[in-house]
Order: sequence, then structure tokens, then C-alpha cells
Amino acid sequence: MSNRSRSAALVATAGALALAACSGGSGAAGGAAPTVGGQVKGTLNILVSSSAGSDAGFQAVNKAFQAANPGVQVSFSAIPNEDYNQARASRLTAGSADIVVAFPREVPSYVPASNAGDDARLADSGGFLDLSGQSFLSAFNPTVLKATTYKGKNYTVPTGLSYYTGMFYNKKIFQQNGISVPTTWDELVTACEALKAKGVTPLGIAGKDSAGVMTLGVVQGLYPSADAKTALAKGLYDGQTKLDDGTQEEVLQRVQTLYGFAEPNFAGVNYATMTADFVAGKFAMMPDGTWNTTTLQKAGGSNLDFGYVPLPSSDTAGDNASLGGKVELSLAIPANAKNPDAAVAWMDFFTKHYDLFDDQAGFAPAVQGAKSNAFYSGVEKYTQQFQAAWDTIWIANTKAGPNATVPFNWAGISPMGGADAAGAAQAAQKDWSAGLAK
Repeated sequence: MSNRSRSAALVATAGALALAACSGGSGAAGGAAPTVGGQVKGTLNILVSSSAGSDAGFQAVNKAFQAANPGVQVSFSAIPNEDYNQARASRLTAGSADIVVAFPREVPSYVPASNAGDDARLADSGGFLDLSGQSFLSAFNPTVLKATTYKGKNYTVPTGLSYYTGMFYNKKIFQQNGISVPTTWDELVTACEALKAKGVTPLGIAGKDSAGVMTLGVVQGLYPSADAKTALAKGLYDGQTKLDDGTQEEVLQRVQTLYGFAEPNFAGVNYATMTADFVAGKFAMMPDGTWNTTTLQKAGGSNLDFGYVPLPSSDTAGDNASLGGKVELSLAIPANAKNPDAAVAWMDFFTKHYDLFDDQAGFAPAVQGAKSNAFYSGVEKYTQQFQAAWDTIWIANTKAGPNATVPFNWAGISPMGGADAAGAAQAAQKDWSAGLAK
């Protein structure tokens, strides 16, 4: 199903929810969710996008929730990511989902309203229940809740956080080759050159499915604050900022440099192979997200000693001192949910028994004071205040061409594409300008 078809399906779903409410269907059109309290019963239908760790975490919570609430039967469905939007649209239309994954985002004034996401349209049409003021929300990190607020209301519960503007590094390889952890761009290039001179491949990149993650790391250092990223986005939409000029082109120049330090033929490498190669010690560093932590720990065991630091793309160390990330799998209650009381009770239980979930999911915790994987203690100094990565601030222009969807055209740089950094930046600017003109 194409992205356009998915969008159409979800927009239609918003209308279906409104119609269901007007005709006296189950649930209300928007409005506040019921508060926690009293016994709950019946079937609770939960629909999430699938990932091995989070699926196991949800199952652990579901089992404990059913034991504590014997009158409830949890029906849990985990759908592959590529099929989730279609499945959710069908279930919402049928009124057969009580908890779903959703993340409504506000469209800034400089972005045409037509670029609003499907979840924002659903929230605006009354498609989700308002969770604002629910007692369990106080358990979450305030900066995380702020990042998930939509037009002053909380429609979702965050399940955890992932950071992905950094890189894993093999401590043993660093020690054996006398390499210090780099904190600036020059130090990173010097480390890569030193490793390469000793016959060690500096970087692993999964060109098939995650090379763009590395680009987000480069953007984080060159635009180190939320204000800088917001100004970049506004400047692009205003037409005052060009993708083939200044720091924007420098992003791609630095991506091109890093491509030159990657393992041979990385453009054809997939994510699973990259991960396995890092575990096997085939390269020293791997730009990636913290979501891969538990996989590395299980696969590498005691033989793999690794750390995680921001990718130092800036010449100034202070600009490389934070990790950008996103909220994972935020959960909402549809307005036409058949069992909203059980849905709210489940969210309250999830918050109070968060460790059950996160022990399996391996996310950075969204709940304050929650126990988490010891790995996250090592990155706390980079994550004290939640900072959104570029792709969660950026709202794509649906009218722009394919070279400007990110908008940094990392896929156009050889060997991923057929151009150098300057050519890839020019192609992006051409597609971006065309999108503004429509």
C-alpha cells in the first residue's frame, strides 16, 4: 500500500470515527478519557507495531495485568511496521481497537496545513481521547511529556525513548590501537585515519536500510539545539535557506567523508549484517540507535565491551555533548474504543509496572526513577534533558521531490547514489524548490 493510499485511508478513518459518534456508536468523539478507578472487565484490544523487544515487554505487562484484573481478557496484536498503518485504519474504522500507536504532531505556522500528519488529523477530528490530567502521567519525565503534547493536550502515553544520533564503539579495538573516544570532528577523522592505517575498518554502515541514521547524527552536531533545528526548518520552508549552501551542504560533505571510512561495499549491507559484523569485531564504530543495545548485549555477551557516544560532527566539543532521540511507540485510546475503562486501567498499570516492559524492550526509560538497562547509565550525561532529533522536528513537504524528503540527500552520495556531496545537495535543493513552488 502506498504512503498516499495510507494517508487517504486514515483521513477516511477520522471521518468514520466522527460519523460513529454522531450515530450513537461506542465511545465519544474525542473528549476526556475516563479516570482510573474501580474494577474493569471485558476484552481489551491492543494494536501495536511489532518489534521483538517491545513485543516481549508488552506481553509481560499484559500477563501481569490480566492476573491483577481477572475480569479482563487482553487481545494483543503486533503488526509488522510496513503493514501497521493499514491494519490500524481498518481496526479504527471497525471500532475494534482500544489502544493503538499514535503520535500527533503540531504543524508549525510556516508549514502548509496540508502537510499535517494523519495522527494530527485524527486528533483534530476527535479521534483520540484526551488523557490530560490522568494521575499516571505524573510518573513520566516532564520534558518527554512536553515533546508528546499536541495543542496543549496529552493524547498519548510514551513507552520509552531511543537515541540515535550517536555511535557504538568497540572499547577493545580502541584500546588495542591507542584510540581515544573522539569529541570533535577533527578527532573523529584522525581516529578513523589512524585505524585505517593499521588495517582496521573504522565504520560499519547498513546502506540498505539505516544509512540515514548516521546523517541524523551529523545534523545533530552541526545544529546542536532545538532552536537551531527549528530555524533550519523554518528557513527551508521560507525559501531563505538553501540545501546546497553553507552548513546544509557541509552536512553532506561530512557524510561523504564518513562513507570513505566505511567497510567495503557497505551500500549493499543490511542492518542485521551490520550488527553481526560489529559483534564480530569487523569494524570499530557503528553509527546506530540505542534500540540495538539489548541485541548487542545478548549477541556479544562478555566478549563484547562497547560504549555509545554522540557522533562528533562539529568542530566544537560542546556542540557534540547531547544525543537526539525520539519517543518510542506512544500509545493512544481511540474515541470509539469499546473498552476505554480497561484501556485507562492498563495504561495506569503499565506506568506502575514499567520495569516489566522495559526489561524486555530495552528502551531508555520514559518513567522517572525507573530501573533500566545499566547501559543507559553510561549515556546519562548526554540525555539529561530530552532533545528531539532532526527527523522528529522536521515535517516533510509532501510536494517536494524524492531528493528532498529528509531533506539531506544522503542517499544521493556515492556509493549510495551517483553523485558527490555537492551534486547530492544540488539535487536536493532543486527538488525542494520545486515543492515550494507548487
